[in-house]
Amino acid sequence: MNALKKLSNFFGQNMAVIVIAVAALALLAPGSVSFIKTSYVNTLLGIVMFGMGLTLRPGDFKVVFSRPKDVVLGCIAQFTIMPLLAFLLTRLFRLSPELAIGVILVGTCPGGTSSNVMTYLSKGDVPLSVGMTAVSTVLAPFLTPLLTYVYAGAKVDVNMASMFLSIIKVVIVPIAAGFIINHFFSRFTQNVVEILPLISTTAIVAIVAAVVSANSSKIMTSGLLIVGVVILHNVLGYFLGFSIGKLLKLDSSKCRAISIEVGMQNSGLATSLAATHFVQYPLATIPGAVFSVWHNISGAVLANIYARTAGQAGPAPSSAVSEGQ
Repeated sequence: MNALKKLSNFFGQNMAVIVIAVAALALLAPGSVSFIKTSYVNTLLGIVMFGMGLTLRPGDFKVVFSRPKDVVLGCIAQFTIMPLLAFLLTRLFRLSPELAIGVILVGTCPGGTSSNVMTYLSKGDVPLSVGMTAVSTVLAPFLTPLLTYVYAGAKVDVNMASMFLSIIKVVIVPIAAGFIINHFFSRFTQNVVEILPLISTTAIVAIVAAVVSANSSKIMTSGLLIVGVVILHNVLGYFLGFSIGKLLKLDSSKCRAISIEVGMQNSGLATSLAATHFVQYPLATIPGAVFSVWHNISGAVLANIYARTAGQAGPAPSSAVSEGQ
């Protein structure tokens, strides 16, 4: 077990490097990872979400009730800034419908769980980050299909009911199952949680490998463009999230949390939805895969910058802080 814990720590600390290496391998030698099929994406995402559920406790939702204003403001920023940015970027760069739907899906998804880790490292408000992740994830079955229809409905056929059921199946159910198991079998989950970075990173890497290897030839022709759009989407999300916090006169730790929570998306869910509901647009899975690679790099860099400029020590980590998508 100790060996697994050490391996898990290594994977957690080097997640960005591992994802980049596997993405490069899948791009340059797709046959080497072609055994990982895109049909596995939903199952792999479910594993990541189940792991997130295992880290959650009732106390992690305390901030939702003790500071509802902060969480509501953060979630409003989450579901307005990123979808609108995605739409504007697809128009600005005149992306094809299949790339556009992929970018818009990334924008309409909830925050990713790795944002909690980055918030902690940035000396931000971790309880607020956890609360925003939890609430945005619960709202996702309703808002993600609706916002995707609003911003992409004119380009492609968006089946909101089907997307709603998909998000319930691959996100809400696994998280709820993990949460319930953690509540009733906490001694068991305390040991399991220590190897979650290994499980989550492996699943995320497999998702990236599956998507990149299946579309390697097309990525080579449009790769620079979509990478540029993804970087702008992510970085502008960080900047606008922080700016909204400052505009609302929130303290710096809250601004850092909102900035990271807004900028980092559950891109695994975007990839899953693209693979399931937009099979006629294979390139729609690419923005989510690229975002998965990039936001873990940018998040770590930004967290380091924020931590250096923080005026005081950051809050203690929440039990929900875990490595993941």
